[in-house]
Amino acid sequence: MSESTALPGLKLKAERERRGLSAQKAADEMHLDRWVIEALEADDYRRIGPTVYAKGHLKKYAALLGLPAAEILAGFESREPSPADSPAAAGPSMLLSSRDDTPSSGRLSPLQIAACVAAVLVLGVLWWRPWHARAKVQSAAAVAAAAGAVRADLPETGIVAPATASPAPARDGSAAGGAAASLGTAAETAIANAADAPAPPLPGAGRARLRLSFSADSWVDIRDASGRRTFAGNGRANSVKVIAGLAPLRVYLGAGSGVQLEINDRAVAIGPQFFAGDVARFEAGADGVLRRDSRPDQTHAAPPRGARPPG
Repeated sequence: MSESTALPGLKLKAERERRGLSAQKAADEMHLDRWVIEALEADDYRRIGPTVYAKGHLKKYAALLGLPAAEILAGFESREPSPADSPAAAGPSMLLSSRDDTPSSGRLSPLQIAACVAAVLVLGVLWWRPWHARAKVQSAAAVAAAAGAVRADLPETGIVAPATASPAPARDGSAAGGAAASLGTAAETAIANAADAPAPPLPGAGRARLRLSFSADSWVDIRDASGRRTFAGNGRANSVKVIAGLAPLRVYLGAGSGVQLEINDRAVAIGPQFFAGDVARFEAGADGVLRRDSRPDQTHAAPPRGARPPG
């Protein structure tokens, strides 16, 4: 047997076609998107993600087709790794060139230090602002004080920077001190402008319509973007429920492996990264993308009132 025929993808595809199953039918049976089935059959595991996901899908696909999972996984392990799977190690010449680029003194200039401090302050406030809008005044005051402290510490590097915005030459007669003071003032101005900027919209925001098809008994708890519960109850096997609301919708599914999800009439696979045991928890966006729940709390610690775990 040649090496190509030993690849698991060819075996899976041949067995699927022998059984008369389409790729879409196999994807539906495994609650996956069709492109996942096509990637498995093409042995294109880089599209799927980490190796643990590829092995899990291969094992499940083999069970669906009645093939020995150990044989399929052995073929996966014995394949030749792609050159893109691991980055090439840096050669000695690269290491030497990197060392040559480092200043012989191993120290940054005072102007570079001041620029780095100002950039860190601005980026820190831009990240902090959307989550702490009410602390605008306190944040600006704290950063202004930090900028003043940086200017006060600059004499240790050989730079004299007065508290006023007027640039002053350093002790060695250069304009580095004035540049450092200007950077501090520019940082405070950028902070004030960032505090007034509107918060960015949530990923996946919009109107979403979820269609849940149950192949096993489950229980469901769904909240909209405002935190209001839009549905809480049981999902019976061979039934369908449709829930609409303002996305991103926070979804909590008991026996999640027995639920097939559609968002705005588009089938979406619930990946293994959203499962803890057989319970799935994620945010469903109006764009049809599932994301990790960015607002964890204790509201889903137990099945919602009126619902009960299956079995």
